[in-house]
This record gives sequence, structure tokens and C-alpha cells, in this order.
Amino acid sequence: MPNLTDPKAPSLVPVVLAGGSGTRFWPRSRKSRAKQVLPLSGSGDTMIQETVARLRPLAPIEDFLVITNDLLAATIEAQLPEVPKNRLLREPFARNTAPACALAAMIVERTSPETILGVFPSDHVVTDDARFAEVIRAGMQIAAAGENIIVLGAPPTRPETGYGYIKEGAPAEFGGVGIPSRSVERFTEKPQIDRAIEFVADGNYSWNAGIFLWSARTLANAIREHRPAMAAPLERIAAAFGTPQFEAVFAAEFETIENISIDYAVLEPRSAKGAAGHIYCLPADFGWNDLGSWNALHEHAMSKGGSKGHANVVESQSMLHMDAFGNYVFAPGMTVALLGVSDLVVVQTDDALLITTRAHSQEVGRIVSELNKSGRKDLV
Repeated sequence: MPNLTDPKAPSLVPVVLAGGSGTRFWPRSRKSRAKQVLPLSGSGDTMIQETVARLRPLAPIEDFLVITNDLLAATIEAQLPEVPKNRLLREPFARNTAPACALAAMIVERTSPETILGVFPSDHVVTDDARFAEVIRAGMQIAAAGENIIVLGAPPTRPETGYGYIKEGAPAEFGGVGIPSRSVERFTEKPQIDRAIEFVADGNYSWNAGIFLWSARTLANAIREHRPAMAAPLERIAAAFGTPQFEAVFAAEFETIENISIDYAVLEPRSAKGAAGHIYCLPADFGWNDLGSWNALHEHAMSKGGSKGHANVVESQSMLHMDAFGNYVFAPGMTVALLGVSDLVVVQTDDALLITTRAHSQEVGRIVSELNKSGRKDLV
């Protein structure tokens, strides 16, 4: 493997994915109030504000691209006033992560094909920002060394069925990087519980953290190779970027594009090539949590406070608990009394009340689906 001690560091365009339908943290989150614009982690800032803040040491703010939708754009613009307005792209239709990532690549490729694109979800938590920056800089070096794709994998702590998994292969040594990397053999998206148990026991699997690094040219060419029908309309949108026609072209062309994740569109077919796929995994060993459910939020609060998993997490005016363990309660302005209950999730807002168990908190989206079917648009 090459030594990557070139003193000229590659430049980064952080692509912050900020769409979303606001289902997983219902009833606090809604279509116009998805979790990335909520202050969930306990810092006081919203999740997208935290995301941009941890990326600021890695790239100038004017180089960021934030990709969202019309429902969230005004809120995000208000929360991120430092991001130039022309760098906040409003998707006219929801088309998953592949079109968003590919459009960013094709926009950047037109003027700076060697620039590294980093794809960062806007709704994840990182507890060690210094280590995060260290891993990202290492990934940038590897991505700049060829047609390499860098994925970040978090060490699994349980057989989670709500995450994708990365099967890691042999070590891939890149001299001068300082962060261990391994080749990627396979991606598996949200396995059944029996397979998730096998993956964790195997020791060679990590959770897919949804953070990717590649040069603009590498990703654009991967789309042209694996999703050619998507490439042409995206290139027309990219050609209109920065012109008065951009929004009209964006709306006309984006509607025709396939709805597919970057995992299925690029990473899975590229990993099928084996070593020729040039996919490498770096460790997301910086306190990563995607806060994908109320249960995950409970776990994050436990880890942040150094408490055991059977403690209660209650956001309320005051709280009384007796023989109650492992509950998560959000009821601001209320007095909450817990008696003889365990592992519950209770969330109260002005117009809705959620009561479920931590074990079922990944399924809150079912409630939103039912509300949509019954015509309760006011609650979604």
C-alpha cells in the first residue's frame, strides 16, 4: 500500500444530508420538524447545528453543501445562518440518499474533480470531536490516493436490527495515515435478529455509520457505471447550478430520478468487485450514535451521564419514581410520577401522547403510517 505522507492535504466539501420525514421521534418530530432540527442530544443545540459545528475545523463554511427539502429549508436556514444560501439545496422530491450524494459529486466535479466529498447525516451524535476529525482527515488522504471509497464503521455493542452492517476483510495499510483501515467485503442492510446476532458474534462486522468519503470524480463515475439512467438528469441539474434556471431544472429533472440509497446504488455493487472495488472501512470509534429511536436516545443519555441502563431518563418539571427502572419520559412542564413500571417510553406534546416500550421504539413509524392512512395530516 502507498505511503500517504504528501504534505499537500486534500480539500473537503462536507455534504450534510438534512432531509427526512420526521417519523422516528414522533410525536416530537413531524415532517416540518424532523429530528435534525430538534435539540435531542442534551447540548442545547439542534442536531444539525452540532453536525456543522464538528465539521467546521475540516472545511470553510462556504464550501459546505446542505441538502434538504422545502418543508425543512426555512428552519435549517434560520438555524445555520452562516451557511451561504446558495449552498443549501432544496430537493423538490424525496429520492433517498443516492441522488443527493451524486448531485453533490457532479456539482463539485465540474470545477474541482479531485476534491473530496464527505457525506454526513445531520442527525447523528459524536461525543469525541477531536477523534472524529482525526478519522475524517485520514479518510480524506486515502480517498485522494486513487479511486478509493471510504466508509466508517462503528463497533457494534448489540445485535441491532435497525442498522446496516459492514463485513470487514483484511487490513489495508496506508502508510502515513495513522488510522487502521480494512477492506470491505460486503454490506448487509438491516438484518433479521438471528443474522444480527451472528454478525456481532463474528467480530468482523461493524455498524454502517452512514459517513462516506470519496473524490467527486470517483463518486460521479461510480454513478455513471452503476446507475447510468440516474447520471444524465443529474448532470443536467449540476450544469444549471449557480444559474437562474437552477430551480426549474432541478424540479423538472429530479422527479424522473430513481429513489434509492447510496448503499444499494453504489456501495453494494462496488463491494461485489472485491479488491477491485477499492472500498475501505475506518473505525467510527468517536462515540457515534445515530439516535435512531427513543431507545437510542435513552442509551445516549445513559452513556453521557455515566449511568447504568436501568436508570430513568425524564425531561419534566419534576419527577418522582418508585420501583421504576429504565424508562424514558419527555413531558416538559409536567410533574411525572413513575410507579412499578420499567423500560417504557412516554412522550407528551401539545397535541399527542406516545406510550410504548423501549423494545418497540424502532416501530414508531408504524403509528405515523396509520395516521397518514386515516387522514390525520395534522399529526404528521
